[in-house]
Amino acid sequence: MQNEPQITFHGLDSSPALTTLVKEKIAKLEQFYGRATSCLVRIEKDTRKGQQGHLFRVSITLELPIGTVVVSGKPGDIDAHEDVRVALRDSFDAARGQLEDLARKSGRVHVKRHPERVHGEIVRLFPDEGYGFIRLSNDEEAFFHRDSVTGAGWDTLDLGSSVTFTLMDGDKGYYAANVTVRS
Repeated sequence: MQNEPQITFHGLDSSPALTTLVKEKIAKLEQFYGRATSCLVRIEKDTRKGQQGHLFRVSITLELPIGTVVVSGKPGDIDAHEDVRVALRDSFDAARGQLEDLARKSGRVHVKRHPERVHGEIVRLFPDEGYGFIRLSNDEEAFFHRDSVTGAGWDTLDLGSSVTFTLMDGDKGYYAANVTVRS
């Protein structure tokens, strides 16, 4: 989050335990969409009493590049609870739902990024053993196995063949995945 979350208490004293709980819930929201710019959480104790005690309401305003999530605890809401932790849970659940809807509508939900494809040239080939090496643009080499060559490409490989692939960093150095022979 770009700015430190603001947590305010109205009608009750601030509590380190509640502050920690709120920060944990904000962190869970950030796991879903980590580009929030600011967050304001207002915890309010109503002076009217419920059946067993005071009612608590939690309001949340979460600013994002794709829009704003607002969960409002208005007087008389059915979301007011006699347990402040339940009020926090329900308000953050509502914020999560709004955040998911907003992200889905903006097309930014669960975007899977694919690794960049790299170009290289076959510099060593061991057909009987089923592996070889590709020279990268920086003159380093990446290992590849016959099984990482797509389609029937293995049979068409020769020294100097131009290929594209996904460069991976393994325990013993670079290796190439999804190797495709360039035409």
